[in-house]
Amino acid sequence: MSIETIDLKTRLITDFHARESVMNGEASSEFHQKKRAALAQFDRLGFPTIRNEEWKYTSVKDLISASYNFNADTTVGLSDLEDLRIPEQDANIIYFVNGHYAAGLSKMVSPETEITISSLPEAYKKNPSLVNSYFNELAKEEVDAFTALNTAFAQDGIFIHVPDNQTVTHPIVLRFVSDAREQNVGSQPRNIIAVGRNAHVKIAEAFRTLGSARSFTNVVTEIYVGVEAGVEYYKVQNESENAYHIGTTQVRMLDRSQFYAGTVTLNGRFTRNNLNIILDGERCEAHMYGLYFPDGTQHVDNHTVADHRKPNSESNELYKGILRDRSKGVFNGKIFVRPDAQKTNAFQSCKNIVLSPEATMNTKPQLEIFADDVKCSHGTTTGQIDEEALFYMRSRGISRPEAMALLMYAFCADVVSQIKIDSIREYLEGVIAQKLTSK
Repeated sequence: MSIETIDLKTRLITDFHARESVMNGEASSEFHQKKRAALAQFDRLGFPTIRNEEWKYTSVKDLISASYNFNADTTVGLSDLEDLRIPEQDANIIYFVNGHYAAGLSKMVSPETEITISSLPEAYKKNPSLVNSYFNELAKEEVDAFTALNTAFAQDGIFIHVPDNQTVTHPIVLRFVSDAREQNVGSQPRNIIAVGRNAHVKIAEAFRTLGSARSFTNVVTEIYVGVEAGVEYYKVQNESENAYHIGTTQVRMLDRSQFYAGTVTLNGRFTRNNLNIILDGERCEAHMYGLYFPDGTQHVDNHTVADHRKPNSESNELYKGILRDRSKGVFNGKIFVRPDAQKTNAFQSCKNIVLSPEATMNTKPQLEIFADDVKCSHGTTTGQIDEEALFYMRSRGISRPEAMALLMYAFCADVVSQIKIDSIREYLEGVIAQKLTSK
């Protein structure tokens, strides 16, 4: 039987066992035992279907119908990446190509006394007990096949540790590039970000593609936010028309901490973003902002969770989308308020503009409240452009395309303005303006 006739799940499991057979003593390590358990769970779960409630509006059939090389050799220089760069202020720039750390492309400007930044394999080599104490402690794979798959194949990624009482002056920008110029490629980076007590840091993940073959990125990021710590986390996806992306960001917050997230999906054939935040302390504050622009036959699915477990904490969430052509959007936002989480304030909003009768948007806001002294609300709207505002602008001599672009840009502004890394916000302002005026 040729490899092309073997389904993706079987190929991945076979590849895992082939790697394991040459590991010698490392196969008995605690790190690998977590991987082995995750593979067994992936084998039990299999890839999700639309019969799974969490994947009701998102089919992965097309994604898993192709084969991908998860071990592709590639040579990428800075000149190859010139068109993909985000003009940045002085920052730590860390490149990954097809999921593997690219030291020759990366630069670090923050001193080691302020922050530890290393590839996951290097961090494990230097301090295996420290890495084991964080790895897979948040992103559990019991119910999510793609998280289990990533855990099983976690070989590379970033390990970031911010010590207590440190404020990291320069942002950390993680650039994940899929080199699909010659073949279908796959990558499964695993990122661990541990922020100590009263420490503060800004982190961005950016995903781009070289070439027009298929790419499949399955990324998991675990973020630990210590007592009184502050983390700003941004995710920017501007991938190719043949890019498939599944990303899970799992966050745990402790007392009086703050977490700030901005997720912007500009381009890609298939995108699924999972942002799960556990507010596991008192007086935590979590903010989630999202923006997405599917067109053509693109599919964008945002799943979020704000899990309030302790009293006196707050979460605020605002997601917005503009859909064109025959694109599809999904938003599923969940707020859990546990019995001990009295005095919780939790707010959620999803607003969408649908510019074509063939485009579809599925929204499912959910509240599960088990405490009685809380303030919680959720709402969602999906509609067309405001014709009265459009008429007003046209009556002032503005053409219809220009008027529509201005209205849509204003619609996006309250999300874009929340991005506090200047270079990324300015980059997004330019790309969004171009996208809104291109049709």
